[in-house]
Amino acid sequence: MSVWTELSGQPAAIELFRSAATAASHRAGSGDAPTDSAMSHAWLITGPPGSGRSNIAYAFAAALISGDPDGDAVTAAQVEARSHPDLAVLSTEGVSIKVDDVRQIVRSSAYSPSVGRYRVMVIEDADRMPERTSNVLLKALEEPPERTVWILCAPSEADLIPTIRSRVRSVRLRVPSVDDVAALLIARDDVPPPLAEQAARHAQSHIGMARRLATSREARDRRDETLVAALGIRTVTDAVMAAARLLEIAGDDAKAITAERDAEERQKALHSLGVEPGATVPAALRGQLKALEDDQKRRATRSLRDGIDRILVDLSSLFRDVLMRQLGRQDSTINVELSDGLAAAASLSTPAQTLASLDAITAARTRIEGNVAPLLALEAMLIAFRRREESVS
Repeated sequence: MSVWTELSGQPAAIELFRSAATAASHRAGSGDAPTDSAMSHAWLITGPPGSGRSNIAYAFAAALISGDPDGDAVTAAQVEARSHPDLAVLSTEGVSIKVDDVRQIVRSSAYSPSVGRYRVMVIEDADRMPERTSNVLLKALEEPPERTVWILCAPSEADLIPTIRSRVRSVRLRVPSVDDVAALLIARDDVPPPLAEQAARHAQSHIGMARRLATSREARDRRDETLVAALGIRTVTDAVMAAARLLEIAGDDAKAITAERDAEERQKALHSLGVEPGATVPAALRGQLKALEDDQKRRATRSLRDGIDRILVDLSSLFRDVLMRQLGRQDSTINVELSDGLAAAASLSTPAQTLASLDAITAARTRIEGNVAPLLALEAMLIAFRRREESVS
């Protein structure tokens, strides 16, 4: 099976990367210098969240390392497990990528491939590199070893500093269609077709979120509660109470994603340190556990922010549906299951008021990114929502 088989909705990008892998394979086999225009030593894969940036990056990595444009099963499995000796990965579960982590991957990029045709360096969430951290990467992108390829992933080119953008070949992914994502869920995860379509539609073609909605009843319930709460706001009191509940929902969602992983990591750490379950941790070893706990706290902070952002995306879809109804369009409704509530909201407000609600969502996201307390940002946003309940003259 090809490494490209399970990728969804990106035929143009897949063809480009497959052609590049073909050129790279021929070049590696002949020992020629890197002159083929189909191939580059550094790539930037951009696209909206959920478009499959990292999936394509790792498929391309497997094709390059194996020397086969379609990859091979052994290499693909090792790349998927992030265990191939010729693959280096830098990702973060915190708010930003640390400069020391970039220095480490830059040092390792100088190694020659050990068993594969190429050594591939993947940086997920490259947009989370501060400028100082990005500058550490520049030298490696300017003068990489002949058999080293860099693959960076970010939402857009604008998320990286200009000097990085000038040294990479950029490939923009499109948003997959709902049908493409639903088909992937059916084929890969054996999700029933009606549920797959609903999850893909509610996730707005975000592949990762669609899978989560399709496989977690709790995630679907939390999303439903969020939208119903937004439709039910009539007073400032309603807004304040709803803000507290939305923050709780985001926290529950974050815990559902991280709690099991945190416990597993702690258990593995204790095992590697030779500490029996339930036993007191020796003072000399507590520093190592403290470092793990600090990493987990940073991951929890990011997970909470991601959970809040998912709520904001869902609310945007809600008011987008309201606005479409106000403009006489119902053919592309995202939240079909809330038709009655959408109709009521559309009749009780004007398009200008609905646009003000969408602006309030954008303002809440900006404030949270600026480290405003999430609860205060959510309260201000939800208070703005109640304006759509004023009488329409």
